Formats: sequence, C-alpha cells, structure tokens
Amino acid sequence: MTERTEITGTVADLNGEPHLVLSRTLDGRASDVWLDLTDSDRLGRWIGHWEGDPSSGTVQFFMTAEANDPRPERCTILQCDPPRRFACETSVEGDAWYLWFELAEAGGTTTLTFGQRLNPTDDVGSIGPGWEYYLDRLEAVRAGRDTSTVAWGDYFPALQPAYLRLVASG
Repeated sequence: MTERTEITGTVADLNGEPHLVLSRTLDGRASDVWLDLTDSDRLGRWIGHWEGDPSSGTVQFFMTAEANDPRPERCTILQCDPPRRFACETSVEGDAWYLWFELAEAGGTTTLTFGQRLNPTDDVGSIGPGWEYYLDRLEAVRAGRDTSTVAWGDYFPALQPAYLRLVASG
C-alpha cells in the first residue's frame, strides 16, 4: 500500500454542530458493508470487536487494532437502521465521541459516509489521520488484503498538519 498523502476528510456543519466527515466507495452491497461495520467478528478484522447485547442499547467496544489488551469503551447505540444508518456514542474515562455512518448503494458499489461530531477539545490532528487509517484498513479487508499493508506511520504524523489546517479554516 502506498502512503496516503491527501486527506479525505472535511468538516461539515450538521444541525449547527461541526462534524468530521470521511467517505469511501466500496465494492459490494450495502448489506454486506453493513456487516463489516456492525458484526463483532467482521469488525475484528479491521478495528476491534464488541461484547454484550446490542438489543440492550449498550455494548462494550474493544479497539484491538490499537493494542493487545485494549480498555473497553462503553458504546451506547443511538440509532440502528440496517443497512442505511447507525449512530452511537462511545465513552472512556469521561471522554465521549458521537460517531455515525450512512451507507448508500448504487450500481454494485456502496458509499460509506462516516462522521464524528467534533467537541471543542478534540485533537483533530490525530483523530482525522486515525479515521483515515481505520477506513483504509476496512478497504484492505474488503479487497482481501492483509491489514498489515496499512501502516499507522503512513498516516500520523504525515496527515496531522492538513487536518489541523482543515479545522483552523472551518
């Protein structure tokens, strides 16, 4: 995999609040992409896994792509409309992130639009490169490539200045 040199994220005003928004076009049906984003085993191939009962509205999420022994994050499911839209709030040690994604299928491909509401104290210089990294890992898995072909060092600190400029101009 070649190093990503351009950011794909933008900052959008959604309902009066800033959101970091990234998108990817993926081969396949929205229902299959949905499983890559919501099924615990399939999530485990590129980012992490969850434990618990989603019907309760809350699960524990473990970002195993970052560490062998990750801290659990409380994930409160706010919206689940398969295979179109999902929204949740994750929290660890008092920090909370509102995350969402939408899927749109057309002509054998699915567009994934992923977003995170930006809090005033969020470090977009690391958050933006982080989501680029994870979404590229998702693309690798869907293309049958090993996720080790996607190296964190190609994203951070390389993309940090562009994300900081994005927020400064927004």
